[in-house]
Amino acid sequence: MERKLNAELWDKMHYLFRDFNDRMVHVELHYDFEIDIDALKTVLICFFEKAPVLHSSFTDNHIHPYWTVEDYHINDVLTVKTVSEEALAEEINTFLVQYIPPESKIQMKVAVFFHGGKSTLCVVENHMCMDGGDLKYFMKALCQNYTEYVQNGVSPIALRTGTRAYEAVYEDFSAAERKMAKNLYKNINTKDDHGFPLTPDNIRDRSFIARRKLSAEKFDQIRAAGKKHGATINDMLLTAYFDSLYQLAQFNPNDSVSISCAIDLRRHIKDSEGQGVTNQTAWMQCRVPRRGNDIFETLGYVVRSSNQFKQDRFMGLHGLPLLSLGYKIMPHAASEEIIKVGYANPLLAMSNIGILETDKLALDGHEPTDGFMSGAVKYKPYVLLSATSMRKELTLSMCVRGNEEDQGIVEHFFDLLEQSIERLIA
Repeated sequence: MERKLNAELWDKMHYLFRDFNDRMVHVELHYDFEIDIDALKTVLICFFEKAPVLHSSFTDNHIHPYWTVEDYHINDVLTVKTVSEEALAEEINTFLVQYIPPESKIQMKVAVFFHGGKSTLCVVENHMCMDGGDLKYFMKALCQNYTEYVQNGVSPIALRTGTRAYEAVYEDFSAAERKMAKNLYKNINTKDDHGFPLTPDNIRDRSFIARRKLSAEKFDQIRAAGKKHGATINDMLLTAYFDSLYQLAQFNPNDSVSISCAIDLRRHIKDSEGQGVTNQTAWMQCRVPRRGNDIFETLGYVVRSSNQFKQDRFMGLHGLPLLSLGYKIMPHAASEEIIKVGYANPLLAMSNIGILETDKLALDGHEPTDGFMSGAVKYKPYVLLSATSMRKELTLSMCVRGNEEDQGIVEHFFDLLEQSIERLIA
């Protein structure tokens, strides 16, 4: 008998996002030893059984979409390949930019590339199943379970299970707060037509991941400079993003521009142990009224805008009741059309995925030597800047479906971004 799983609110929303991005989340971790493949297979099999959505196919029947749990073979999940150092970068890129259709039997693919006595571990996962926050948790759990299994023979089953429903964000509110939160029907984010200056969409465009790394020393300088101005690392990166865009896209300096920032809604959940791997991410809109006369005036605008959101007890929860109502009262196909009318997908976005903790990503005592995570490949004209740090080295990345000219535009954007950061920390 077929086993079916509910398609939760955020599953449906990320399915709707198929018009805007490929929905894949990407992980790349480098290790200075050769990973035990049999042990890794054992952990992955256990984890897939603990989180059945990872081996389920999505069905959009236009009325009530659902997941069907599917049979699979671990070789469909895990690819193992020995490559030369010269070919490594191309192999990694080819793997990371792949697309997993929601109708597939598996929603996560893993690769291990052996090269010169070392290993590179790569993961691609459908955002419909879990967001960056839970993928970080999944990777830490995978590494810790691998270590326990290799060193002590402990069965690798220590992965959270439980509800995937969005309503978990309300559980720790008081009755009065819950009533208020569930009546926040209005979406407080507004449409902004300012976009990233990519070339027109073309059927020959291909996905690519552009990245730029900033040193640990630079990270410390950004944090120290931000502290002087009452700004977080996120505020500093956002300011450099704004400043670079005004230059790159040649926006009118008097134009108001907004960038949407990912918010982890787990901030509202005191104990996540009862939660399964899922999505709990919304967006806040950081808006500057104009480009500042200098970059520090722009920073002031960013700090004020961010602080307004942070003071909101229900940060990130606005509009959720309306989305939920839309999906409940109408067939799915009709809900999507109505939501598309009322939902303004941000042209410019940033996701600060945060710190990749090397001690928690260690495999059998070997901490990763390098690595990063990034969000989905965006379709023109949408862009997403992702940020992760490891040992305080900051990796900024942008996943785009475009051409060589677009890649050059993104690389120039990173040049401008670094120059803006230099002005902030000067």
